[in-house]
Amino acid sequence: MSDVAVTGAGRAHRRSELREFLMSRRARVSPAEAGLPDGGGRRRTPGLRREEVAVLAGVGASWYQWLEQGRDISVSPQVLDAVARVLRLSDAERRHLYVLAGLNPPVPEVAPEKRDMCDGLRRLIDTWMPYPAHIMDLYYNCVLYNDAAALVLGMRPGTTQNCLVDFFTDPLYRSRARNWERNARTVVAQFRAACSARPDDEGFQQVLAQVREASDEFARLWEERDIEDAGQIRKELDHPLVGLLCVESTALKVPARPDLTIVLHTPLDEADTAAKLEWLASPEGRRGTMYPVAG
Repeated sequence: MSDVAVTGAGRAHRRSELREFLMSRRARVSPAEAGLPDGGGRRRTPGLRREEVAVLAGVGASWYQWLEQGRDISVSPQVLDAVARVLRLSDAERRHLYVLAGLNPPVPEVAPEKRDMCDGLRRLIDTWMPYPAHIMDLYYNCVLYNDAAALVLGMRPGTTQNCLVDFFTDPLYRSRARNWERNARTVVAQFRAACSARPDDEGFQQVLAQVREASDEFARLWEERDIEDAGQIRKELDHPLVGLLCVESTALKVPARPDLTIVLHTPLDEADTAAKLEWLASPEGRRGTMYPVAG
């Protein structure tokens, strides 16, 4: 985010917010928390002084004062990270500091207290029944999926459990996807966008190497270098029991878990899709499926 793309009023507001934000964060950190002496018992205002933040962050006192005053000065990610460390900012607060300072925020990280959210996310996708839903990690590994995803999309333990690899290599899914060729281009473009956000992440490189080796079609599309943000994809599926299903998959992010993507499939008003999905999830429909879900 650069000041070029922000109006004068927007810059003034952002700098005002930067000043108030830094002052409020500085006031909540005690000298003891920052590892400073208590001042020999002398009374002082709560929180850190500007000069103390500057010393602890390794920056000049005048520069930090200008930063907190919202002046138009140059800042670097390294210096902002040092200030964030001294002020004990959370990951969300650190990214907010970047935005207020006019820099692109770093890639979000998962806060330790937010790592145990899978029970709640499991309830979410189970509540989405009888419609398919699944959850992927950063590398498109399938973390969770509901019964409808197994019944309709063919998700099952016997696959690689990576949504990108399985898209190109699972014969069951390939046999059901009527518009596979059109969607393949979108899937590859979205994966490239995810990779570009983390260029040094070895996890992406491992998945990329695996799918390139497994699929010449993926390798060809990858070389086209298309980029597309994750969003919605229309899927036309030919199910062996109910015939055509038309659904729209929507990729959703949970800010507290930026490492996960929730993919919800919504029935479109075509081919009586909603009623067919309800039947497939019923006891009668489950008995007739090729890959029944264990109860």
